[in-house]
Amino acid sequence: MEALNSIVGAINGVVWGPLMLVLILGVGFFLQVGLKFMPILRIGTGFSLLFKGREGQGDGQISPFNALMTSLSATIGTGNIAGVATAVFLGGPGALFWMWMTALVGMATKYAEAVCAVKYREKDELGNFVGGPMYYIKNGLGAKWAWLGVAFALFGAIAAFGIGNGVQANGVAQVLESNFGVNTSVTGVVLMVLTAAVILGGITRIGAVAGKLVPAMAIAYIIAGLLVLIINIGEIGNALSLVFTYAFTPSAAEGGFAGAAVWAAIRFGVARGVFSNEAGLGSAPIAHAAAETKGPVNQGLIAMLGTFIDTIIVCSITGLAIISTGAWTSGESGAALTSLAFATSLPGGGHLIAIALSIFAFTTILGWSFYGEKCVEFLLGVKSLLPYRILWIVAIYFGATADLGFVWLLADTLNAMMAIPNLIALALLSPIVFKLTKEFFASGGKSEEPGGSPAE
Repeated sequence: MEALNSIVGAINGVVWGPLMLVLILGVGFFLQVGLKFMPILRIGTGFSLLFKGREGQGDGQISPFNALMTSLSATIGTGNIAGVATAVFLGGPGALFWMWMTALVGMATKYAEAVCAVKYREKDELGNFVGGPMYYIKNGLGAKWAWLGVAFALFGAIAAFGIGNGVQANGVAQVLESNFGVNTSVTGVVLMVLTAAVILGGITRIGAVAGKLVPAMAIAYIIAGLLVLIINIGEIGNALSLVFTYAFTPSAAEGGFAGAAVWAAIRFGVARGVFSNEAGLGSAPIAHAAAETKGPVNQGLIAMLGTFIDTIIVCSITGLAIISTGAWTSGESGAALTSLAFATSLPGGGHLIAIALSIFAFTTILGWSFYGEKCVEFLLGVKSLLPYRILWIVAIYFGATADLGFVWLLADTLNAMMAIPNLIALALLSPIVFKLTKEFFASGGKSEEPGGSPAE
């Protein structure tokens, strides 16, 4: 097992090394410049469309609002609580700055992903719209690139069991055991039952649950985080100073913090930022492809809000709470660090984080179950859907009760492997994205044609 750990660890060091970070930030920046910074300048338009998108308009299975909530259900999770804390613990306060940079370029990436997903989606044998990187590679780039779509689907199907299942179930089990004394086996069984009740109903039920649960839990967490920041308002200026200073200079050792180089701030800020908002991974467009939308650009404008909400709002609150309370020098890491930051300011703050992480992780399990099954459907057809869902439900128990050190490492590695085919496809399809965007705004938003074609 040690040898396997070493091999995967070595691969992880390469795929999350300088080349990957340059690829993620580079493609995002290229798309942002090509779009003339439209995703940043049109945030208001996106929120307006999101409000109107509570009811579907066009072909698809779920409303544009529920499509975003489904993608947010998969992204607002352990990355926002444990991931941000890990980034600050390993990279110092400067890591938060690099998470912000990842989000600003990631908005363009997420926009392009959704535009391509709706433009090149298909109908499967059951009459449902399916899409995502594997489909826009196949339908947008042609047969010579088909292997790239297969590679994405294969990496996605396997990675889903790590990032979207085992890691999440384990996080819930550990936090409930340490805070409330709940046995991990009990947590595993309860999670299995709750997940089965939702995912066996397909994307319609997942979207309906996400559409109610995600806004409620996100708003509750944001309010609690803002209370922590208000209580520590005198330290906010210093916290922001630390973020911007340590983004470009090494973090000195302080308290239980061992210190970190600038490279560590960049590496962990970008890696945890991507882990949290998934911009560039290619997961979110799988949900957006099912939206009842007027067309690709409409859904793209809604999709890009996922990165903004996840990182610029939720992750910022977590990161600033950790830094402003001084918890970042405590020597704690992961969810325990965020829990400490909240507990020092709010009565029962630790228990609040435990509950928030549990709900966040549960909705992540729901969102990623859909991503994984669509990757498997692309490879094996609709006959694979029910067996995959059953396997997904069973895997939750093992995730909740097992030691997941290796699974964390493998999930992190496969995440990067998913990103590579997706980022290549987005760069090659960027002229189409730019063209559709230009036509949309030139016509005042009236030139949209619904994407999607029947499966051949």
